[in-house]
Amino acid sequence: MKVVVKKFGGTSVASLNLMRNVALRVERALKEGERVVLVLSAMGNTTDRLIEMAREVSVSPVPRELDMLLSTGEIVSVALMSMILNRMGIKACSMTGGYHAGIITDDNYTRARIKYIEADRLKELLEEGVVPVVAGFQGVNENGDITTLGRGGSDTTAVALAVALNADRCEIYTDVNGVYAADPRVVPDAVRIPVISYDEMMEMAVLGARVLQYRCVDLARRYNVELIVKSSFYEDGGTVIKEVDDMMERSEVRAVTHNEDVAKVVIKDVPDRPGMAARIFRKLGDKGIPIDMIIQGVTKGDRSDVAFIVSRSDLQSVLDVADEVVKEVGAAGVSYNMDIAKVSLVGANITSDPSMPGKMFSVLAENGINIDMIATSGLRISCIVERKHINDAVRALYRAFNVYETGNE
Repeated sequence: MKVVVKKFGGTSVASLNLMRNVALRVERALKEGERVVLVLSAMGNTTDRLIEMAREVSVSPVPRELDMLLSTGEIVSVALMSMILNRMGIKACSMTGGYHAGIITDDNYTRARIKYIEADRLKELLEEGVVPVVAGFQGVNENGDITTLGRGGSDTTAVALAVALNADRCEIYTDVNGVYAADPRVVPDAVRIPVISYDEMMEMAVLGARVLQYRCVDLARRYNVELIVKSSFYEDGGTVIKEVDDMMERSEVRAVTHNEDVAKVVIKDVPDRPGMAARIFRKLGDKGIPIDMIIQGVTKGDRSDVAFIVSRSDLQSVLDVADEVVKEVGAAGVSYNMDIAKVSLVGANITSDPSMPGKMFSVLAENGINIDMIATSGLRISCIVERKHINDAVRALYRAFNVYETGNE
């Protein structure tokens, strides 16, 4: 009998009627012979409302207490869903991520990472014909404190459970019908990508595509879990994320992604001697803050500027650390800019084609869009531009690189 992990996001369980629709999907899957593990997010915008309440109480809430608060959203979802399923005659058991489902994490509150899963109870329930309904986004550390996995963490919960249970596949249900070659809100005629490689999807996730969390795709790739993104509201369509065999010689733009949740930080006049960059980024790393697009400016005498990109939500934490670093290394100060956004081309081997970067930069220039910073990898070319130009940049690049032709192959 197949074991399938099905995760439903907040928009898919935003009301009791929508929850009943999810329950009907579970019922059909059971009739088709699947053993289902259900992973749910909090209802609608519950997490955002909880964060707002926390901020009203404290500008900087204690992370442990914030995790305790945020975990309650998913617990409401799984309890209600379990009640609905049982009312339909389907045996179901609501479970917290940590104490019940056995998800053990590290101590990094608000962005914890999973260390291991004690899945015995889940396996017992499946053997008994019970549907485990697991709260996503959360676990428990080895001290017994509740932790959360960061934004989009329910995706990671689902894939991690699929790994622990050796599931046949993991299905992620959301409000869009798969992964698109650009954000349909910006490019209304953006095409759906039916099949995409793990590596390309990871780049899209880290560069701003909101469909999946980067960590869940990375986990799926490492353990070869077939991942499917589908709509909660339509039966057809979807995108399969898996290992793709024909990537070796292909160099085409598969997607144009953008991210407005970014800020640029500059530490000014850093002494230009060995060990300075290490001291800066080790401190940020110790705080668990992701960093992107690090650039050291032109040396001015014996000093240079160090610039990098962070999430806007991490900006205050970064500035706190940067102020410490400035004092320690004798830099001149710190500045930041939130009026920026990142636009990226994503595709296998695109930087191996020498025409790609020049064409991208030319397209932006022709549309009057200035480039602030540039970063590349084997799968992407990213540019920082003014935030007010980001939608124009996405649309221009989407059409210039014929993504509407290549994305749907």
